[in-house]
Amino acid sequence: MESNTQTTGVRVYTFIDENNHDKKGQRTWWYQFCLRCHQADTTPSWQPTWWAKMFPFPIFPTFRQSAQQLCIIIFFFLVWGILYAEMGESVSLNGELLSMTILVIAAYLIGWIWLKITTLPALIGMLLTGIMFQNLHLVHMTDDYRKLNQDLRKIALVIILTRAGLGLDAGVLKKHYIAVLQIGLIPWLVECVAISVTTHFLLSLPWIWAFLLGSMIASVSPAVVVPCLFRLRDAGFGVSKGIPTLLLAAAAIDDSVSVAVFAIILNAMFSTGSMTFNIIKGPLSIIAGVVLGSLWGAFASIIPERGDVYVVPLRFLALFLGGLFSLFISSLIGWSGAGPLAIVSSGFIAAYYWEKQGWPVNKNPVSNLFRILWIFFEPILFAFTGAQITVSALDPQVIAMGAVCLVSCLLLRVIATFLISFGCGLNNKEKLFIGLTWLAKATVQAALGPAALDLVHNGQTAGNSFVDEESYAKAILAVSVLSVVISAPIGAILIALAGPRLLSRDSQGQDIPIENENKTIRNTPL
Repeated sequence: MESNTQTTGVRVYTFIDENNHDKKGQRTWWYQFCLRCHQADTTPSWQPTWWAKMFPFPIFPTFRQSAQQLCIIIFFFLVWGILYAEMGESVSLNGELLSMTILVIAAYLIGWIWLKITTLPALIGMLLTGIMFQNLHLVHMTDDYRKLNQDLRKIALVIILTRAGLGLDAGVLKKHYIAVLQIGLIPWLVECVAISVTTHFLLSLPWIWAFLLGSMIASVSPAVVVPCLFRLRDAGFGVSKGIPTLLLAAAAIDDSVSVAVFAIILNAMFSTGSMTFNIIKGPLSIIAGVVLGSLWGAFASIIPERGDVYVVPLRFLALFLGGLFSLFISSLIGWSGAGPLAIVSSGFIAAYYWEKQGWPVNKNPVSNLFRILWIFFEPILFAFTGAQITVSALDPQVIAMGAVCLVSCLLLRVIATFLISFGCGLNNKEKLFIGLTWLAKATVQAALGPAALDLVHNGQTAGNSFVDEESYAKAILAVSVLSVVISAPIGAILIALAGPRLLSRDSQGQDIPIENENKTIRNTPL
């Protein structure tokens, strides 16, 4: 069929049939490009009668997808409008808050386009958007808004840790705790020590600053790893031994330990108390966080009552507000390590009891609400982190040596994961695949990377001069951003390429726990 379009009074003819094939019977590149960016709705959907005529699919996304994107953009502008009404000139049309709002919206849209075109995680596009805005002088954050930036990153951290806790399956932990601890803790410890040693000698960081960096960089990113794993699961790869389920639990443990250790080290560095008390406070904060978080999770499982018509929003608020309280109060009283562990523990215990009440782990309505909340905070977290990087101010030596440290330590982590995965019921190809999936960094690095620099700019000190501490903190931030830029795309690509080659395929596409358990456990990505 011959189709035509009207452009400035000139009729342009193209020879495309109703299935968008050219003369040679092949689909046009434009049609294929649009299909890559716009997918059909997976469930029945409604749209206005005029929508298909004005915005035909797949040249434009479906009405449902367009409405989702429009809602998110409108919500960001509504927040700016509310703050403008309250604060007046400081958030005017020429103010900082509007430029920050535009940054977040641009990061969200560019991240979405990045994901559709490259299939790599959207967070990479969001991070690069923040760097671009900062270096093109499209956004500038003064001290008045630096505190807002810090608080928003803390909220994002609460969401990350709560979802990690809700994703932990007690059945998997109980039956395969050795495998989960082996894969979740030992590779983390190896990379943490390796990063600390290499950055101490190559970047001249003091030992305490080097271990602060190592505890953060060693964390893997479920935001990158888990979606890639579950795409393989849907195709049937690795499900016969429950590798997605195993890695989901191990990643949650990895993240929890990384955030808690980072908080303990950071608190000890900038604390004014005695060194002996700070050393004792570390283990005590771990115990206090786990105990108090578990109690709060158990509380959230019985109050509100399970049959309450508002049970879903009330349970969501219990975990979310409880997590915010834990993180902010623990930081205020100097027990920073307790807050992150309390958040993970509360999510884990709550999900455990909710499962007994009929809500599956990580597929319950509360998990869905946190997933929706993350849609808004993901561009905020990565755009603001990128916006703190000024390329002209970076030391080329720091970038070069940081890249050497990262690449060498990532390779070491792959080897360590392969060697320590004995007794897990995995063959050599599966061990190698797990090592490759453990490469990706993103969420924890973005949330914690600027933390030390924030404290230095707020006037706190770890005992060195301001110039030296600012230099150390900027190096930590630069390496954290570099770790996301390097490892996130490499990790996503390696998972996609190595999965079909290293994992066995099951035609059923079911996620069965390792050692072929009879019980089937299916989770959705973080």
